[in-house]
Amino acid sequence: MNNPVQQPVLRLPESAVPDGCRPWDGAQAARWAGTLPPVWALAHLRMRLVFGGTCLGVIGAFWLTTLADLKPFVAALLPLQILWLLRRPEVARVSAPVLVVVLLMQRPGLPWVWSGSAVLLLIATWVAAAVRLHARGRQRESALAAAGGVTAEVPGAGRRLERGTYLFGLGGVLAVLGAVLVATSGLWRSADDRVGSVMVGCFVAGLGVTALVSGALGRRRAAALGRAPVPVLRVLVRDDAEADTEVFAVDDVEALRPLFTVSLLDMGDDEDDEDDEDEDDVEGDVGVEALEALLQGLDTDAPGPLREAVLYGAPYDGAEVVVVSAPQEAGDPPLVERSTGPVRPLREGAARRRIAAGKAKAGRAARRQAVYEERRAAAALAAVRDGGGPARRWSAGWLDRITVVAVVLWGCYALAGESGVWRYVIGAGLGLLGVFLLPGHLAWRITADAAGLWFRRLGRSRHIAWDHIRLVECKGTQLRADSYRAGFEEWSVSGPRWPWLERKFGLIHPYERVAAEIDAMWQDPALRPTAESGTPERGLGLWPVAVGIGVAWAVALVLLP
Repeated sequence: MNNPVQQPVLRLPESAVPDGCRPWDGAQAARWAGTLPPVWALAHLRMRLVFGGTCLGVIGAFWLTTLADLKPFVAALLPLQILWLLRRPEVARVSAPVLVVVLLMQRPGLPWVWSGSAVLLLIATWVAAAVRLHARGRQRESALAAAGGVTAEVPGAGRRLERGTYLFGLGGVLAVLGAVLVATSGLWRSADDRVGSVMVGCFVAGLGVTALVSGALGRRRAAALGRAPVPVLRVLVRDDAEADTEVFAVDDVEALRPLFTVSLLDMGDDEDDEDDEDEDDVEGDVGVEALEALLQGLDTDAPGPLREAVLYGAPYDGAEVVVVSAPQEAGDPPLVERSTGPVRPLREGAARRRIAAGKAKAGRAARRQAVYEERRAAAALAAVRDGGGPARRWSAGWLDRITVVAVVLWGCYALAGESGVWRYVIGAGLGLLGVFLLPGHLAWRITADAAGLWFRRLGRSRHIAWDHIRLVECKGTQLRADSYRAGFEEWSVSGPRWPWLERKFGLIHPYERVAAEIDAMWQDPALRPTAESGTPERGLGLWPVAVGIGVAWAVALVLLP
């Protein structure tokens, strides 16, 4: 989050600022931040916590269907209620009383320990949802007060809205899938399995309905921005490492306290798509350079520069906004961007955690650079010793094989106890996943020669010339490589990693070594091999490995009990 050297703020032309637009300064922003709901309202938890809470709700729903004889469709609504509280409090405030009534109607068949606990949980979710929605109103009032009644028309208000399109498609697919699971529940042999299938089907269908509602709410709020003039505020913005936009008070030039984050999309993209055919002959090298600059910006972990901006629309939890900001390149017109997701306010503690995470990420980047320098030096010594020499290659090691063994054991565990048609349906699905995914982990190989890099795949090996490499890096648990050439599909392989163990014992992950050595050759042509590679060095395609895995799994599926 913090930059060691403060960069100048990029200025927005005054012609792009509406008349009378007021700055959202630190004092007003602090009053706005003071209206955020308390921590116990569970607003904007991290996605992994949302996922974990929902999964715990699903497990609890299974218990209620088996131990308390709760109706499957009612049990499915309980984990959905948790999800609605965390992501859609508008729905949770309405659904909680309805669920309380449904549970009380089933009371004669439920012990008090189950029905009472569920009712108390629902009441708690209703209170938390009501507090969050009340806080939204206070946030909006605070933003309107800061704007001082100044309004302006949203730029590009007449353009076609894309907001919610993806959610509509996802919601439809999930709703159909849930209906299929409910309709096919009779194929299971045991009663518990049939009840579980109905419960899961109702839950999946509920996820689909949630996606549809989210898409409709997002599109409705986005459309409201174009119907009438909206409040405007002068702020500072910057793009973070996750491609979201952080919004700061106009006088927070050191970017110490982000107020909220929001995902934005350039509103000029639609026009660009329509004019692509007319501009193909004009772009030339400029388009390639712009693409390279864009991709390099996406690959970096560092946040972008601070930019002056005008915020259209009152910001509050869940709001839709439009941002007009200073361009990052001199001479370019101001950026006009529309939100593709809701405004996500940040509490003081969350802002501090983002700053700490930024510092930790900078430390990891420094350690990665030290590894790169160490391996670059080792590659230089090898080049001097071998005179460029033959082709180099890197391949799967013990860590990758352990990963494959763990995945196979998990697959066997998933099939344990299954019988009948579902044993073969689940087994066939797992087998297909194994055929397509495991060979790349079990027998991956990268070969470097005078012409560039060769990557072993299911079919023939794929090639990247040295001058066409876009990146070769180890990021987190993933080793990946990509090219500027559109015809090359990004290559990657993942494996387990324990950063605390690496720090404690000073270990270097195998993927880090591979990336560092290849990076050294990429950056310094003198370190590259001088010989061409052949099939023995590159290896055959991975399809024989895939066939072997498929045959072995099929035999095990048929013969093993």
